[in-house]
Amino acid sequence: MSKLIPAAAFALAFALSPALAQSDKSSSSSSSDGTASAKSGKKLDRADQKILRDMAESDMAEVETGKLAASKAQSDDVKKFAQQMQDDHGKNLDEVKSLADSKGAKLPSSPSMKHKAAAKKLESASGADFDKTYMAEMVKDHQEDLKKLKDASRKAKDADVKAAADKTASTVQGHLKMAQDIASGLGASQGSSSK
Repeated sequence: MSKLIPAAAFALAFALSPALAQSDKSSSSSSSDGTASAKSGKKLDRADQKILRDMAESDMAEVETGKLAASKAQSDDVKKFAQQMQDDHGKNLDEVKSLADSKGAKLPSSPSMKHKAAAKKLESASGADFDKTYMAEMVKDHQEDLKKLKDASRKAKDADVKAAADKTASTVQGHLKMAQDIASGLGASQGSSSK
């Protein structure tokens, strides 16, 4: 009997060693995965992740349509505006990606279907009609984005997400003013001024 207990303990330890090794692996991998979370605090909740996704989609759309406008626009003002959209929203997209990475949030790799449909509409326009259509779309987009960003800033739980929404809202406010001025000069639709 006394020989049976050590043999049973050895057999039990031998049988459990793969399970214990697996447990060690999972706890060490979660701690290495957790270092990114530890640097930035806890993971983002769904609402804050959605804010970052929406910002990224909007930035991608502005860069994409900015490239199109830079090549198709007739007006120098529209071309300059389009280049600024590429520059500013490209920079903002990089910042949003960096923030999302640090918070463990996944971002889309392309603009939303809504943004793609608007870009497709632009592709079919040309000449002065393109300039008016693009600028009317920019006024509308920036009005919508500004409203969403202000709302996001109020609702964001994560301080970094709130700061990103505030910073982007400030940039979008400037873009909206420029877009309205250019659209007015072209006789393009101004959208709703209440937004």
